[in-house]
Order: sequence, then structure tokens, then C-alpha cells
Amino acid sequence: MRLRRRSSPILLLLSFAVLVCTAQKPKNSDDGPPLPSAGPLATVLVRTPIYVYADAHAQMLARIQAGREMVVAETNGPWMRVFANTDAPTEDRRDAPMLGDNNHPVPVTGWLLAKNVLLATTANGDQVLMGQAAIMESLASDARGPRDAGQAARLLYQRLLEFYPDSPLAPEAAWRAADIRWQFDKADLAQLPSSKEKDAYLRESIDDSEMRKIMHTWPGSRQADLAAWEMLDNKVCGTWQGDPRCPAKEAGIYEDYASQHPKSPRVTEALYQAASRMAAVHDMEVAAGNDKQAAAAVKEVQGIEDFLIRNFPHSDYASRTAALVYKLQHGIVIYGTEAN
Repeated sequence: MRLRRRSSPILLLLSFAVLVCTAQKPKNSDDGPPLPSAGPLATVLVRTPIYVYADAHAQMLARIQAGREMVVAETNGPWMRVFANTDAPTEDRRDAPMLGDNNHPVPVTGWLLAKNVLLATTANGDQVLMGQAAIMESLASDARGPRDAGQAARLLYQRLLEFYPDSPLAPEAAWRAADIRWQFDKADLAQLPSSKEKDAYLRESIDDSEMRKIMHTWPGSRQADLAAWEMLDNKVCGTWQGDPRCPAKEAGIYEDYASQHPKSPRVTEALYQAASRMAAVHDMEVAAGNDKQAAAAVKEVQGIEDFLIRNFPHSDYASRTAALVYKLQHGIVIYGTEAN
């Protein structure tokens, strides 16, 4: 589904374009066409209507989604005239556009209430943006929350990164914005028939450009470790199709991650994922009558269990791995039609 958009009055756009400086700066694809650089940059914290005149009874041109960037042209009491990228007043979409939708929000100029605006020069604005973005991200997982909460959270995180690039919150904002987009794209790609292909190269990959940028900008950081974790989605098999080579390959991918990112918050989960896949390899090899390979798989799972219990004894994933070992030792099926 695509956004339904309507154009703003052409004369207003042209008259405003004549007044502002024509210099432009690079824009993120989520924000649409570049905005004129005259006037302070700003955004709105909540979805806000924009009017032809500084009057709530005037014609409403559109609504600006929380987090959309805009340029402030002038103020008049409680009102501001802005040039902004906006959403149409009515939407019938989910939180993210479908992949391949190259349409952008419609740029308009008009008046809105200044109380909803946060300027890029606002003191402690990074804290405010982080807080509002976190609120919207939380609402995105609530069935009663706004339909656009996820996208609004992403945009607010992006504004923090743009307005306050030196903020100590910038790495986390960049990671959260990238993660939201990753989850949207991952869900979209999962609907494609190719998502079930066994080999990764036969599937459409999730765009990892933002994740790679995080790893390049903040190497060795928690956010870089988390970005590397997400990128594993592009490496694993779509479905195993009963082939033990698939879970064995994935086990190696997760073990490599744990080795290369030893301080990652995901390290114990990575090791558990490796163990669970080797447990599946065991069951597949047993079914195929390959006892030697099955025994080798059990030994590897036990090695991971020993490492987790020794180094992360209180981790939930250490206990989960111990449960896997117990099942293997007692012949309880882990992978197959009897597994539950």
C-alpha cells in the first residue's frame, strides 16, 4: 500500500522558494526532497496540521508527521511559517512503506502552532528527541498505538542525529533508527516467495547501508556490535529443507560473531543459536544414519555449554544450552516432526 498524497498550492511553493536561499544539503531518503537552507531547522514532536494562514480555522494543507524535518521562515505570535516535508492528511498504510516505494512526502509551506515545534538550536533538544522517539517506539508495539508510531520514532531518532551529531546520544539514536528500518524491511522481504530459498544468495538482501555506517562511525561500540548482529540475517539460510549443511553453516556464522564481538550484548544469544543449530544437525544426522557426524555435533554443543556456564553462569542462554545438552543425552528429539 502507498501513501495517498495531495499537492500544496503551487503559488505558495513558488513564492517561498524565491525568498529562501537555494543552497541544499544532503538528505536522508526518508525525508523526501531537500529543504531550502534559509532559516533554522526544526521538527515537530507530534503530528501537527499546517494551514494556509496563521489561523486554526484556515484551510489545512496537510499534517506534518512527528520527526519530519522543516525550515522555519518566520514567526508570528504563537505561529510559525515553515517549509516542510509532510504526510497527507489521511493514511491507510502500515508503519513503513512497502519496499520499492520511491515516493516521498509532499513538501509544503504554511503555518503551524509553534508549541509543537522543536528547533535544532533548542538546549537539551537531544534528550527531548530521544525521549519522544522512545515513547513512539514503545507505542509501535502496542496494538492501541498510532499506526505511524514506528515511522515517527525512526524520524525522531534521525532528527537527533542530524541536529545534534556530537551528542552522546547520537550513536544510540543512529542504531535505533537503523534497527527500525531493518525490522520494517525484514518483515516486507519475508512476504516474498524467495525468502524461503535455502541459499542466501537466492534471496533479496536487506539493505545494510545504515548498519555498515554505524560500524564505520563508531567501531567497537555497543551499537556497532548490534549492527553486526542484525546483518547476520542476510547470511543465514531461508529454510533448511532437511539439509544439515544449513544449520551447520549457521552455527559457524553465530560462533564467528561471538568470537569477533566478545563484548556484544548478543554474545550469549549467538552461542546459544550456534548450539541449537548443532543440536538440529545431530537429529538430522541420526535420521540419516550418520552416527559419527551426530556424535561430533553433540560434542560441539557440549563445548558451547561448558563455555557459557563457565563464563556466563547466570545467563538465560547458558540454561537454555544446558537444556539442549540434556535432551541430546536422553534422546529427546530437538529437530523434526516430534519436536515441540
